[in-house]
Amino acid sequence: MRILFLTENYPPEVNASASRVYERACYWVRWGHEVTILTTAPNFPDGVIFDGYQNRLHHTEKLEGIRVVRVKTYISPNRGFLLRTLDFASYMGAAYLAGLFERRPDVIIATSPQFFAAVGGWALAATRRVPFVFELGDLWPASIAAVGAMKGGIVLTALERLELFLYRRSAAIVALTSAFKDDLVARRIPSEKIAVVINGVDTSRYRPQQRAAELAQRLGLVDRFVVGYIGTHGMAHDLPNAIAAAHLLRGDPRVRFLFVGSGAERVKIMSLARELELDNVVFVPRQPKEAMPDYWSLCDVALVHLKDDPVFKTVIPSKIFEAMAMGLPVLLVAPEGEASAIVRSTSAGRVIPAGDPARLGVAITELASDRAFLSRLAAASLAAAPAYTRERQARDVISVAATVVGGSSIVDHIGTCPA
Repeated sequence: MRILFLTENYPPEVNASASRVYERACYWVRWGHEVTILTTAPNFPDGVIFDGYQNRLHHTEKLEGIRVVRVKTYISPNRGFLLRTLDFASYMGAAYLAGLFERRPDVIIATSPQFFAAVGGWALAATRRVPFVFELGDLWPASIAAVGAMKGGIVLTALERLELFLYRRSAAIVALTSAFKDDLVARRIPSEKIAVVINGVDTSRYRPQQRAAELAQRLGLVDRFVVGYIGTHGMAHDLPNAIAAAHLLRGDPRVRFLFVGSGAERVKIMSLARELELDNVVFVPRQPKEAMPDYWSLCDVALVHLKDDPVFKTVIPSKIFEAMAMGLPVLLVAPEGEASAIVRSTSAGRVIPAGDPARLGVAITELASDRAFLSRLAAASLAAAPAYTRERQARDVISVAATVVGGSSIVDHIGTCPA
């Protein structure tokens, strides 16, 4: 098949959607498919273009057999509703125009969390008269309302109507969680067009390894119990709660908190740590994708953190699967939902109620004090990883694409949660 894929985020960006799209595309090319990615100059989440790139009108490159087309957009940091909306809308228009001049694909796929990419994908598919597949990575705009980036009102209502329009007009929807599908079915989207394809991890990149000794020495983490948060520091993650737990544990010389990444909330939590004079918190800026396993290797537990809001019951952070592949226990701080069900059913770690730093601090102390229990959690986490490989996810998504290209809309039998 010839696949045209719209995504605003793509490597060298390292957020979840960029990694997901890239790692699956590598498999698709390996299996003989032609893949073109329509994306932007890398700039997420700080709104600063990465070294070696420019915000050009149109730039094409070939990476690992994948044709990557980067278009010029309005660029802003990942904060604030208005400027980010301008960013999203400019990508939608630029990607649509660029797609008109691409060789006619067999299928067009677009991914959220921001669904202006999906609007561009739908419009392009309608113009080129090919099937459109909507990959649903987030219940947007509900998620931006949940983090307080937008209040209810006429704009939110209009976006929700646009959201439902896209669901109805797509040939198929790939939902990254079962809860996403349940939400859509409750809003009268036909069940038979929704395939649940749980997120995954590239187990060829993420696997157990010895602690990176030189890096541990440089960061002052030798002989410490390291609680690692690696990923975007965003509004959805409520990381001040983790800083509050670090404050409660400031008297425990064993424990260190490691934060690696960038995002809208990074400056805020760094300022908070300084105000509290915490010497048990280490901040590292965003790192290239190839460096991620070394930073995971420093961790004794992987902290996966979400805001206490009902919307985040539906979310399964990809960091859970990276931690599993690295053989790390998962310390999930989140509302009870699909992510907590995975951690509990696999015995891959501990689940802590969101918004309770005291409970989080107690859990960390218990894990630091019971190495035998920690080892059992690590073994269970590693054992769970093969059920969530990126290869499995790539096969399920390509099966959905092949189904709609073949003219069928019955896809709900493809891709089910292995948990």
